[in-house]
Amino acid sequence: MDPLSGHKGAAAFLYPPLDPFDQRILDVGDGHRIYVEQCGKPDGVPVIVLHGGPGGGCSPAMRRYFDPSVYRVVLFDQRGCGRSRPHASVEANTTWHLVADIERIRTTLGIDRWLAFGGSWGATLALIYAQTHPDRVRHLILRGIFLMTQSELAWFYGGGAGQFWPDVWARFTHLIPEDERADLIRAYNRRLFCGDASVETRHARAWAAWENTLASIANDGPGSESPSDYARAFARLENHYFVNGGFLEGDGHILGNMHRISDVPGTIVQGRYDMICPPLSAYRLHQSWPGSVLRTIPRAGHALSEPGISRELVRTTDQLRDVV
Repeated sequence: MDPLSGHKGAAAFLYPPLDPFDQRILDVGDGHRIYVEQCGKPDGVPVIVLHGGPGGGCSPAMRRYFDPSVYRVVLFDQRGCGRSRPHASVEANTTWHLVADIERIRTTLGIDRWLAFGGSWGATLALIYAQTHPDRVRHLILRGIFLMTQSELAWFYGGGAGQFWPDVWARFTHLIPEDERADLIRAYNRRLFCGDASVETRHARAWAAWENTLASIANDGPGSESPSDYARAFARLENHYFVNGGFLEGDGHILGNMHRISDVPGTIVQGRYDMICPPLSAYRLHQSWPGSVLRTIPRAGHALSEPGISRELVRTTDQLRDVV
């Protein structure tokens, strides 16, 4: 989840924009080529930034959470989105492909160990990557926790969040016939992959608008429509992952494997009023992870650009530069 993860906003005052010192297209096989960039200090503390979605893509705003005199910041567009190609493709596009891509980036860039920074789906991916390669992660910085469970999906696509936003929920559901609304993820899946570009785009924009509207505590209704290319990649990829349960082994996969990263420290930053990823998941993660610190931000929602969340993330990266 997380269409707002790359939007400019409160993060603008943190550090000045960084220009990449390295940009490349990396062939990761399976017909996929992914966009990778580095910025900050070339020989600095390496950190991999994992964007939300799946399908959100990275943006310049994500560079601003790191002191450029300290960090070597690595960002990439995950398969099928942003500047990676083929665009909006779900072929050979699973969580495990993305974990392998992260490792390929690490070895290609000659990095031994790094920090992992991610929010929403980016936090999900950071946790799974760390559980798969615990010896390669020095610290996890996570925001807006999403554990890729059916209960979380039921909250957001089964009417839970809709009780707080009934008007927006009605706009999201009205495109689907009543007899299909018991499973909106699958109902949207049939339309997002129907082969008719106009139908796919209409439903992709509705899918993105539902999430985009609820991302920030400051929002009070839908904004402008997302660009069609962005919405199509975001909606198709996110839906593809959710229909398939994130391609994980069982509903409680992440919490069931926390023992694998018992020696990896982590910081969890969670908005108290996150409507997309409610704080219960952050609390459960913290309870199962002795090496973690949970920082709940009052009067904050889900978005990376929330002022309180931005400040806390920068405070975290500033503190870590002295200990990693």
